[in-house]
Amino acid sequence: MSTDLNFHHVALGIPAGTENEARAFYAGLLGLREIEKPEPLRARGGAWFESAEGIQVHLQIDDPDGGRSRRHFALVTPDGSSLQGRLEEAAYRTQDDPDFPGFTRFYVDDPWGNRIEILTPDPARQ
Repeated sequence: MSTDLNFHHVALGIPAGTENEARAFYAGLLGLREIEKPEPLRARGGAWFESAEGIQVHLQIDDPDGGRSRRHFALVTPDGSSLQGRLEEAAYRTQDDPDFPGFTRFYVDDPWGNRIEILTPDPARQ
């Protein structure tokens, strides 16, 4: 049961209005390159960065009302549908999310409630 999984990004939370401070730290001090967020996600605020190896850091605005955190890590695989099927057969609830151009994606929680995003490249979703 080999699944070709690779890290795509980690998502961290920041307070609203601190994007410039984030740029100073992640780009200015750490040297990561800022990348443009996809159009459907821009209104949410935050900023995205990428390492030379292509691993991304997505800084997202924390929910000020203390709702569920969107902090997570993301894995990319060429066969997300098979992985999603295996997870659901094992009684893990998955949640589809269409708001990431170029990919199909879903979320699943591990047994301890940690959120994991699974991405599958999909050129038809540009």
